Amino acid sequence: MPRPLIGISTYVEESTRYGVWDLPTALVPSGYYELVQAAGGAAVLLPPDEPERAAEVLSRLDGLVVAGGPDVDPVHYGAPRDPRTGAPARVRDEWELALIGAALDGGIPVLGICRGMQALNVALGGTLVQHIDGHVHTPGVTSWHPVSPVAGTRYGALVPEVAEVPTYHHQAVERLGRDLVVSAYAEDGTVEAIELPDLERWVVGVQWHPERDKDTRVMASLIEAAAVRRSAPVPVA
Repeated sequence: MPRPLIGISTYVEESTRYGVWDLPTALVPSGYYELVQAAGGAAVLLPPDEPERAAEVLSRLDGLVVAGGPDVDPVHYGAPRDPRTGAPARVRDEWELALIGAALDGGIPVLGICRGMQALNVALGGTLVQHIDGHVHTPGVTSWHPVSPVAGTRYGALVPEVAEVPTYHHQAVERLGRDLVVSAYAEDGTVEAIELPDLERWVVGVQWHPERDKDTRVMASLIEAAAVRRSAPVPVA
């Protein structure tokens, strides 16, 4: 049976130098598709498109990964902009929120990573802490810290132990979106994983970067859910 096809959101950098070229480029770090492949899926990269085309794009896929990146614009959760919040990424926000909405409507398994988790929370009506005081990263350097799973959750079943994870963020989930539950916390109480408890829908967000530590357990579960959905009989109208 063909490997489940997992779409990974990408973003555009207006000036990207490679070889003799310096051009706008749609990209995502290679760790994302490498993690999908290592966990048994086939990866396809999703460049930004018109938001109304999100359902059409996802109709050809078995699962969705929303990648990390810049801050979600607080306009999407009705908050004034904190001066420490990054510049808006309008095109990316609109495309990824549309992808998440279409995936949820279509029952497509979703994994949000870092910004992707925050976007998932916002897509379901939640809000974000725009800056965690004392939470400062050296530019480009990943920090490692322990996260504790919440018993009885999907994530807690997949990773039952306290795990050291690589993170790079200054924002976090504040008010949870509709129906979401917390499935892991950091030692300081920061929400580190969220999910929909509905066992019929595989929807998980993690605040850290599993593509950095190569732990495939969460991704493998997404791909398993994608394979089950792919093999399900198509309802007859």
